[in-house]
Parts: sequence; C-alpha cells; structure tokens
Amino acid sequence: MGKMLLSVFFGLVVVTAGVSTSFAHHAGGVEVGDLDTGSVVGQPFKELAVDQELYAIELGELKVWYPPATIIDFKVRPGRPVVFKVTNKSTAEHGFLLTSEESFGAPTALKAQVVLKPGETKYIGIPTSDLFYSSQGATLVYKCHLHPAHVGGKFLIIK
Repeated sequence: MGKMLLSVFFGLVVVTAGVSTSFAHHAGGVEVGDLDTGSVVGQPFKELAVDQELYAIELGELKVWYPPATIIDFKVRPGRPVVFKVTNKSTAEHGFLLTSEESFGAPTALKAQVVLKPGETKYIGIPTSDLFYSSQGATLVYKCHLHPAHVGGKFLIIK
C-alpha cells in the first residue's frame, strides 16, 4: 500500500511539473503591435514602460540594429512584461527577429519577428514567464531576418 501511494504521489509530481512548464510557455506569448492598439498579457503597450528602444540604422554602407547589446537585470526589475520599441530609421525595408535559438529552428524557441518599412515603429511585448522559459541560457539574439549580412545584437537577461 505504501509503495503504491508513493508511486501515485511521484506520478502527480511529474505531471504537475510538466503542466506548470507548459502553462509558463503559453502564458500569453510574444505580441507585436502599435502603441495605441497593442497589448501583452492583457496590458496595453501604452500603459507599460518601454524597456529598450532598438533602431535599424545605416552607418556608411553598414546596416545594423542599434544598440548592439541590451541588458535587463530582473533581480531589480518588477515582473511586468518586457516591451521593446523597434524603429526602422533607414531608407529600406528591414526585418527584426528576436529569438532564443541561434539556429532559429527549435519549436519551443521564443521568436518575435516583424518587417518594418522605412520610418515605421512597432512594439514587441514578451511575458516574463515566456522569456524565462524559452531562454535556457541568458542570451537572446536579434537581427534582420531579411538581410543576413546586416549586423544584429544580443539581449542579455540577468536572472
């Protein structure tokens, strides 16, 4: 009887751990939108502070996402969603891809992708639960997915 109760208890622990991980990854998902109409986890973008502004710019003949590194320290930051403001300040259309996988292929990888026309701005909101679940390391990559030769950057998470 004791072994059976122990095995049932162990099974419940395993199932509960799997379910909580699944819920964490699907807590709201990455949302892309405009300041007035966009929201993440039910919170409008216009009510949230922007954590980082990123710009597609041209430096001579080099096209880059600026700044090349973004760091957010979650030890001192409240648990609200992360909001990025991405703006294309160049003269051509550019893509923005933020992902937790360098290969961009895993089905559980966090992936935010948007195409911006010259002068266009979009907001990207990510629930912290999805951010922590998908980033097994502490680094995410952002780059132009339309032009692989363009210079991207890294988003460092301090947990």
